[in-house]
Amino acid sequence: MGEVRQENKMGVMSEGKLLMNMSLPMMISMLVQALYNIVDSIFVSQVSENALTAVSMAFPLQTLLIAVGAGTGVGVNSLLSRSLGEKKFDRANRTAMNGIFVYMVSYAVSAIVGLVAVRPFYASQIKNAPAEIMDMGVQYLTIVMVLSFGLYAQFIFERILQATGRTFFSMVAQLVGAVVNIILDPVFIFGFKMGITGAAIATVLGQVCGGAIAMIYNLKKNEDVHISFKGFRPDREIIGGIYRVGVPSIIMQSIGSVMTYGFNMILKEFSSTAVAVFGAYFKLQSFFFMPVFGLNNGIIPIVAYNYGARMKKRMTTTVKWGYLVALCFMVAGFVVFMIMPQRLLSLFNPTGEMLSIGVPALRIISISFLMAWYSIVTGSTFQALGNGMYSLYVSVARQLVVLLPAAYIFARVGGLDLIWWSFPVAEVMGCTISAICYARMHKKVIAVLPDAV
Repeated sequence: MGEVRQENKMGVMSEGKLLMNMSLPMMISMLVQALYNIVDSIFVSQVSENALTAVSMAFPLQTLLIAVGAGTGVGVNSLLSRSLGEKKFDRANRTAMNGIFVYMVSYAVSAIVGLVAVRPFYASQIKNAPAEIMDMGVQYLTIVMVLSFGLYAQFIFERILQATGRTFFSMVAQLVGAVVNIILDPVFIFGFKMGITGAAIATVLGQVCGGAIAMIYNLKKNEDVHISFKGFRPDREIIGGIYRVGVPSIIMQSIGSVMTYGFNMILKEFSSTAVAVFGAYFKLQSFFFMPVFGLNNGIIPIVAYNYGARMKKRMTTTVKWGYLVALCFMVAGFVVFMIMPQRLLSLFNPTGEMLSIGVPALRIISISFLMAWYSIVTGSTFQALGNGMYSLYVSVARQLVVLLPAAYIFARVGGLDLIWWSFPVAEVMGCTISAICYARMHKKVIAVLPDAV
């Protein structure tokens, strides 16, 4: 019965209603996650500006963890949803099991990296900065990476729920993880006087709780997959299928880690406060970008399912709705960043120097929001149709070919204030390449499908 209900929902419900039905729970959970990101940094900033800088410098490696988890999840989500659309239910089940397996391997690698690479990673970013930043950063990031099994559990079990249309349960799991994190932050940071180490422990415990809830929902509520390792053997074909879509997404999101690291290296030549501003920006922008990423998590299984079912109109209508909703969020973000940057930065206990750097930075960077919505939703369409390489091309061009070189040149030509213009410049490139790739994919993949629903 569960399979029949899932087929009716993904293949019959009106596209706008279906997208909201699939995406809204994830958008809400992403908003809570964004709220956690901001609250977490607010608590850390109350320790000191050096503590906020230390967490900001951890962001590239944390982003790498998320890139592996989210990118692999895109591959699992796409393959599992297409298998359901094609009514290959045994393959869908094997996809889920192999997805769990590759996440276990990913955690083992991340833990090893956390043990051996954190101190050299911080040392490469710190020259004239206070030694306190190094000490706090190493403590924080080592805990987050070595104990990241909760993060990976949360990713895989939530992605299985999303791919089978059970986004409400996915939302609950994310909410539990974020709320636990928010509650424990002040307890460990201030109550137990653990400082930045307490923030790391609260983060890990929140991830463990979210992952455990998502696993229980899959075991008890998900009738489309049956999780059991009895007789399990890794399937090279399925793992290959996961990574054909997932690796471009992993690389694409890892590029964000490289970009953040490179940007921090450019900013540290001016001051550690500039690095703190950049970290604060990333926390603030997540309040508008994270719901759009939640929207993407709804778009991918819908488009993938209907592509498997050869329903062209439902695919294209879903993407149009996605564009509209994403545009609304990005315009809202632009307006907020333009009219109240000082109020936003005041959340982080800023010094006068932080405000003088941050106010123009937020206003300039927010111009890129007016273009970012198109690239984000188009990228999810590429991934849903199994063509993650197009998303990779866009990401490489935007963040490595344009943004970092532009930031470096602007820093030499116009100083700190000009650096921030590299974001709008890079977004123009991202939109252009996204449009070119989408036109090519539409001609080769979408247009050849029958018009009948």
